[in-house]
Amino acid sequence: MTEQTHPGPGSDDGAAQMWDEMYRSRERVWSGEPNPQLIAEAAPLPPGTALDLGCGEGADAIWLASRGWTVTAVDVSGVALERAKAHAEERGQGGKITWVQQDLATWVPGELFDLVTAQFLHSTAMPWQQALQVAAAAVRTGGTLLIVGHHPEGLPPWGKHHEHGTERFYTAEQLAAELGIEAPEWRLDVVDTRYRSATGPDGEAAALADAVLRATRLAAH
Repeated sequence: MTEQTHPGPGSDDGAAQMWDEMYRSRERVWSGEPNPQLIAEAAPLPPGTALDLGCGEGADAIWLASRGWTVTAVDVSGVALERAKAHAEERGQGGKITWVQQDLATWVPGELFDLVTAQFLHSTAMPWQQALQVAAAAVRTGGTLLIVGHHPEGLPPWGKHHEHGTERFYTAEQLAAELGIEAPEWRLDVVDTRYRSATGPDGEAAALADAVLRATRLAAH
């Protein structure tokens, strides 16, 4: 899998334009394969409704749809969503996915979901806590929250991950503390750091660390 950090929604009016330009600059930005931690954590779950935040070119949403999920996939970039929709149609999954262009700085989901997933949603324009609070709030009672991000001590050596320090990244323990993922409202199922090999956009190899949090909502909110 080719690994890069998804830019994520921004908090300014130019966010969509900025990421549209980024997507237009390359024929394909991501690998086209679903994120490995999503596969590991979501494969055992019974399918239902899913919300994919920062869906990019749609690989995770398409994988979920192929396993029977009804997916709402959200991204700030219209260009990314156009590609994602085309990829879904090519794979026969277009009818199971609703593509939504929204900025998480201002958008709030109008419903609750059985699964809410945010994979490498590292925004350069808003605190990570803000977007991920949206994710946590969208999980229905009995549903699953799955957040995966770059661990600050295992960042990809390519790209601009180190330009602004490590404040955009987090450990799984920090995720749980900052988002208030705790009893009695939540059951923490996975709080982990996982190491894996990855390949950069120019073929460079690296060992990365992922922060992985999976939790089940036990009480209504």
